Amino acid sequence: MKKINKLFRMITWGTVAAMAGMTAKIVYNKSKIQKTGKSKKIRKNPENRVYFVGGGIGSMAGAAYLIRDCNLSGSQITIFEGRPILGGSNDGIGDSNIGFLCRGGRMLNEETYENFWELFRSIKSLNNPLKSVTEDILNFDHAHPTCARARLIDKKGNILNVKNMGFTQKERMALLRLMLTPEEQLDDRTIEEWFADTPHFFTTNFWYLWQTTFAFQTWSSLFEFRRYMRRMIIEFSRIDTLEGVTRTPFNQYESVIRPLEAYLRKNGVVFSENCIVTDIDFWDGEKIIAKTLHLNDHGVERKVELKNGDLCIMTNACMTDSTTLGDLNTPAPDPVGRPISGELWSKIAAKKRELGNPYPFFSDTQETNWESFTVTCRGNKLIKWLEEYSGNIPGSGALMTFRESSWLLSLVVAAQPHFSNQPLDQTVFWGYGLFTDRIGDYVKKPMKDCTGKEILIEMLHHLHMEEKMQEVLEDIINVIPCRMPYVNAQFQPRKMTDRPKVVPEGSVNFAMVSQFVEISDDMVFTEEYSVRAARIAVYTLMGVKKKICPVTPYWKDPRILMKALITAYRKES
Repeated sequence: MKKINKLFRMITWGTVAAMAGMTAKIVYNKSKIQKTGKSKKIRKNPENRVYFVGGGIGSMAGAAYLIRDCNLSGSQITIFEGRPILGGSNDGIGDSNIGFLCRGGRMLNEETYENFWELFRSIKSLNNPLKSVTEDILNFDHAHPTCARARLIDKKGNILNVKNMGFTQKERMALLRLMLTPEEQLDDRTIEEWFADTPHFFTTNFWYLWQTTFAFQTWSSLFEFRRYMRRMIIEFSRIDTLEGVTRTPFNQYESVIRPLEAYLRKNGVVFSENCIVTDIDFWDGEKIIAKTLHLNDHGVERKVELKNGDLCIMTNACMTDSTTLGDLNTPAPDPVGRPISGELWSKIAAKKRELGNPYPFFSDTQETNWESFTVTCRGNKLIKWLEEYSGNIPGSGALMTFRESSWLLSLVVAAQPHFSNQPLDQTVFWGYGLFTDRIGDYVKKPMKDCTGKEILIEMLHHLHMEEKMQEVLEDIINVIPCRMPYVNAQFQPRKMTDRPKVVPEGSVNFAMVSQFVEISDDMVFTEEYSVRAARIAVYTLMGVKKKICPVTPYWKDPRILMKALITAYRKES
């Protein structure tokens, strides 16, 4: 039980936080920095510091860019993190005794992650030190291609033919009109509003495929849906097989975060964990100049005063904030309190109007939550049955979705082992449900109130494995339910002005990186978004002239558009 509690604390302790590495007060020369307004001098002054609030992939990528492209020493960089583990929403943790946990799985994409792949060509793989992380992931993916053979499953357990997207002509035209509509006309609008006169759209194969691949809801932002349709139009023709999904050798924490952390530690970056940044003060005036970081360091309040030339780059919100966990016999509890990252963003936004508006994203957990679960089994019996059922070997199937499930359950069976410390006689898979308040079809409780065992039983009924249920349950080590109240917050309806720019207008030494900043044409809920934001922040504040990889405009490519058109009219094969 002690091990389980320790695991829970590591995951739920908070997401965006910080720790002070300085005890002496440093005097900030306000008049001088307002006069110069140039933070790029930091490259010439070893006394200057860059402080990152939050230890997710955005902050870590920003630190890597400072070292690689700005010639900073790692000792000039401090990353503040509230948990005892780095990686933010890129996680993977556990052991053979208590079971393994992934809150989610980030789907990478070879064609649309331009800055992600470029950065990780600079980072050595821990699995294959002679290769970069990019080479390691792409080599693994090419050797283990994805082609889902059981993407949608009906209530009787039949695997559906989903070649036909199921559109009416009116729905095809509504999609086309949306892609051509300027974003300026879409403030606060939802997907449901756009298709109000064609409700059949939400019963099509396309909607179930798109919704469960990217976690959209009918009430999600029309902005984001449009951006996904344009940015991921390259995936439209293969959304039924998910052949464009790029998988990592292990979970994202081990395949992406650990090698990046090793690179940063080798270069001397200072990591300050287990403390929270509770507030940030700014100098008075029109310019945005971060002045003081307020810290809760293991329960002790203290401050860091920024001096002339110092920078602050903040993760302004985190989608896995306030996560709670259960176990085989315990439901994940209700979240307690307000989200730490959202609260910090609210405090600074009240001081400077250019820093955005967190309210639309963090005001309604009924709309922003869903729940995942990670299953750890002895042996490979259940995995083998899933392979026989779906026609996909582990790692090749991406998602299996039970279309008529009241929870809208989906499963992901990754290549085994999914953890480097996973024994050969154990198997792990992951799943999630989008509708946690609905009563289950077989377990007559809302998903959010279910134990791990009850979620597994519901899943086995949808697979029509009732006769094998007792045999499966005897092999279970743990099923960890994971409630994430804000995991879909970045998809909430909003105004264009609600998300701040990476470097807000008038900023001298402050930037923000997360899924809650505004980057034209790019799509949130991706690794690329965080890495691109980090690169923009660092290059802008440091005055770097090096090119940032642009968003590839696949929506303008005639060949890809033709494939999409053919797909929109495709019949069952």
